[in-house]
Amino acid sequence: MRAGTLIALLAVAAIAAIAASLAFGSSGIDSPWERLAAGDPLVRTIVWELRLPRALAAFGAGTVLALAGVLMQALLRNPLADPYVLGVSGGAAVGALGMMLVGLSGVAVDSGAALGAFGAMLLVFAVAHGPGGWTTTRLLLTGVVVAAGCGAIVSLLLSLSDDLRLRGMLFWLLGDFGYVRTPWWLLALALAAIPGCLLAARLLDALARGELQARLLGVPVKGLRIGIYVAASVMTAAAVTTAGSIGFVGLVTPHLVRLLVGSSHRAVIPAAALAGGALLVVADLAARTVVAPRQLPVGALTALIGVPLFLWLMHRRSAG
Repeated sequence: MRAGTLIALLAVAAIAAIAASLAFGSSGIDSPWERLAAGDPLVRTIVWELRLPRALAAFGAGTVLALAGVLMQALLRNPLADPYVLGVSGGAAVGALGMMLVGLSGVAVDSGAALGAFGAMLLVFAVAHGPGGWTTTRLLLTGVVVAAGCGAIVSLLLSLSDDLRLRGMLFWLLGDFGYVRTPWWLLALALAAIPGCLLAARLLDALARGELQARLLGVPVKGLRIGIYVAASVMTAAAVTTAGSIGFVGLVTPHLVRLLVGSSHRAVIPAAALAGGALLVVADLAARTVVAPRQLPVGALTALIGVPLFLWLMHRRSAG
């Protein structure tokens, strides 16, 4: 009952956040429903072609990042794991910034980010799956090393960039939904990922209790690990390709949800998905309106929200 109530409240919060994102913005046209009903073409363009795609993209990105965080924490059995720990974000950043550095934009940047993300995913998988078998420690260390290498390449790309392109690169690194016009594929991935993860909820519960116990319960541990890694990497790559690196959503949201509903993944998965989506929609709305007409990077706001919240959660965990 407690989990069902929380999920219902989070669903209402997500709908309210999307409605607020449609109603408010930096254009000075707030509460536009009457003008929409009157058929005002300017308001229709602002609401349906600018605000709606951005709000849906933020919800989709927040959802997949939260789900990827849940999966990574179950895979690594580490509550500090997040979707970016295995280098996927770093690979996407290398691909996207490389395209920007040579003067490309739009689809080329998205394609570069996608190729970089999947390249990093395959590299981590190949190295971690080498001689001696695949262990969570080896996977984590490989991901950290690949992420560090990608970070070094990103620093080199930024140092080689001219001032004209540098601002765009930094905004991409910190997260930005300003250029999103087609959020439907990301939203479809998010909506498909929720039932997909729920189907594996019992397996995730068993894996979270330890590899030995999972094997005793008949869980195909090796196949499950590979499936979790691929699913989390694909969701992270989709979010990063759409909006750049947005931190703390996949780290803090599962923590907060587990504090409220416990550790059962049948409750954690839908609650984390809705909470992550709502959180990122609110962060994007704040990024558009706090210092309007200027816009702030969404990733910086999620960090400002996430850091104190995470410290509070850790303090509460230590006190408990």
